[in-house]
Parts: sequence; C-alpha cells; structure tokens
Amino acid sequence: MIRSDRTDIWRVVTLNIWNRQGPWPERLPLIRDQLRALDVDAVSLQEVLALGGATQAHQIADALGWNVFYAPAWEIGGGLTFGNAIVSPHALTDTRVLPLPTPPGLETRSCAFARIDCAHGPLPFFATHLTFQAHLGHVRCAQVRALADHVAELAPIDGPPPVLAGDFNADPDADEMRFLRGLTPLGGPSVYFADAWLACGCEGPGWTYDRTNPYALRSREPSRRIDYVYVRGPDRHLRGEPLTARVVMAAPTGDIWPSDHYGVAVDVWASKRHHDPY
Repeated sequence: MIRSDRTDIWRVVTLNIWNRQGPWPERLPLIRDQLRALDVDAVSLQEVLALGGATQAHQIADALGWNVFYAPAWEIGGGLTFGNAIVSPHALTDTRVLPLPTPPGLETRSCAFARIDCAHGPLPFFATHLTFQAHLGHVRCAQVRALADHVAELAPIDGPPPVLAGDFNADPDADEMRFLRGLTPLGGPSVYFADAWLACGCEGPGWTYDRTNPYALRSREPSRRIDYVYVRGPDRHLRGEPLTARVVMAAPTGDIWPSDHYGVAVDVWASKRHHDPY
C-alpha cells in the first residue's frame, strides 16, 4: 500500500473482533501483531466487550502503547457491555458515544467518534456496527441516516474529511449502502461518501465475511462484503481521496484465524493539494 509520505496519508483499518468467541487468548496476539505491522493511524473495532474499565480494545492496544476510546452500544447485564472502539497510536480528543436508532427488543447500536491527532488532522473518525439481522434492512436504513446526521454535525464540509468505518452488516447493493454512496435519498436529503473498495477499483468481491474462514463458516451464511471504510472525499482541496484498499488479517497462523471477519485497510490522502493543470 502507498505510504511514501506518512504526513500526507492516513491509514485506517476496520475489524470486527468477534468478541471473545473462539480461541480468544490465541486470537488476541494475532490481532495485536497484525495491527502493529499495518502501521495504522486509526482503527475501528466492533464487537468489543467491556466489564468495568477493562475492554478487549485495551487488551489489544495497551501492549502497543496506543490510545483507546470505547463506546458501549448494548448493556448485556451484570456490568458487561458490547460496543465499538477507536484505537490509535495518536491522541484521541472530543470523544463521543453517538446512539443509533434501534427498535425495542433488538441489541442496541451506537457509533464511536473521536478526533485523531494525525498530521493534517485532526481526523474525524467514526466507528460503528449496524443491526445484523438480514431482514432488518429498514432498521439499518434508519441507522445510516442517523450516522449521516452525526457526520454533518461533527465534521463540517470545510474541515478535514471524515472517515466512517465498521461492520455495516449489509451488501454493497443494499439500500443502506447505496444511500451512503449517494445512489438513493431514502426519502430525504441525500449524502455522498466514497466506498474505498469501489473507489479504488479493487478487483474481486472483497469478501470480509468469508466461508473459507471456519469461524465464519459456522454461521452457514454466504460469503459477503459487509465491512467498509467510507470517506467523504475528495473535497475541494482534494483531501479524502481513497488511494488504496485491501482486505487484511485474512489468513490463519497455524489453525488460528484473527477473527471471523477479515479487516479492511485503506490509505486516504490527507493534505491539501492543488488540482492538476490542464
């Protein structure tokens, strides 16, 4: 991936860590070591469990000396929560837990937000995880509209371009994903974010929940691309252009896989630049 000038490029990764399912003590060092090797600026983690002040995100980040913001989404009970986290080697400021609309009887959902003190930042970074049931596309549609409202409030157009990353539990042609790409207004104002995988012209389906992975195969669901990095760009200063995208953390070490999901890593142009001359 492109990284010739670290100060001009943000590298972001999203990964659903599958909470503590499977062999978590063996999966943990794989996740930690592979994130270190990716040389990231910002990481969106989903399905993070927390009990008291101890979170799985801290288990990953503390050994790296990185910073963590955890945003609970669902109160499981007994002090145990399930949510999203932002992890970064850079300072995190203006952190927020942003609720998403969730009907009664479902696991509640949220979005973590932080401004990350990168070069050419602060990077407005949103980490989220939408409702998973396949038949609840209408719920995800309401959730992405709420996400768009949160982005509009916290990341003004003239500021650094926001990045929205996470497990959206929807295929690229679903209405909720088409809304984010500006292809349907869902009955209201439209928005536009670049789906980095499509914007970079990546080859292949880009599956992030893949039956090749035995942890994913357990659910007997089809292989799908459901984990995304979206960027509102390029803007008028040409910031926010997705440069490269790839699926990462997609192979086992021995018979241990990092998660039931694969990660997505994206390089985003971060600095202002002039338009090319005619």
